Amino acid sequence: MAGLKVLVVDDERPALDELTYLLGQDERVGQVLGASSATDALRVLRETAVDAVFLDVQMPGLSGLELGELLGNFRTPPRIVFVTAHEEHALRAFDLQAVDYVLKPVRADRLAEAVRRVGGPAEAPAPPTDVQIPVELGGVTRFVQRSAITHVEAQGDYARLHTGAGSHLVRTPLTALEEEWGPAGFVRIHRSLLVAMQHVTEVRMEAGRCSVVITGGTELGVSRRHTRQLRERLARRTQA
Repeated sequence: MAGLKVLVVDDERPALDELTYLLGQDERVGQVLGASSATDALRVLRETAVDAVFLDVQMPGLSGLELGELLGNFRTPPRIVFVTAHEEHALRAFDLQAVDYVLKPVRADRLAEAVRRVGGPAEAPAPPTDVQIPVELGGVTRFVQRSAITHVEAQGDYARLHTGAGSHLVRTPLTALEEEWGPAGFVRIHRSLLVAMQHVTEVRMEAGRCSVVITGGTELGVSRRHTRQLRERLARRTQA
């Protein structure tokens, strides 16, 4: 990942200078170019290829999202990292297959994570191992594949596992499942709900409220507290 060539695009000079400086301190970055508008960025990109573009969203003239759409038409598109103070654009960024979505004010550790995503891990991570979950029904123990579980609902000290074929009650608190199943793609969207990201087929925003639609058509509400986390998770997810 050493020697990445990156382009920073931001119409605000202090933000442009700060991001250029922070990226220049990362040993994985070999060269940092700057542009104060989308038009300037296109001029730079006509002359040189870059590995990634760190892109503000709201700019005069051509917006960052519009520029991101244009970059997707390049023969070899650079990877895009949106850097913005406006979290509401994360879902659109996900549509453009951005590798990350960083909120201002930018923290050095958060930017370092974005650079890691641009370069990718040294080795592709192994896919999470599917496991069998024992459930009891009428004195009979059955096993449910975790990959079949679409979402999990808290019911006191118990949790209800929902699948396309039905639901099962297990004596495990939701907080314990969140910690154990987080690496497998289960994300909390409400104080009483976990959702399996692989089963999310649609994200809806209506009147400032967020919800997700999962396999089978069920719609689940996302609390305001967890909306930002979900948006960032979706924005980081790349197409398989």
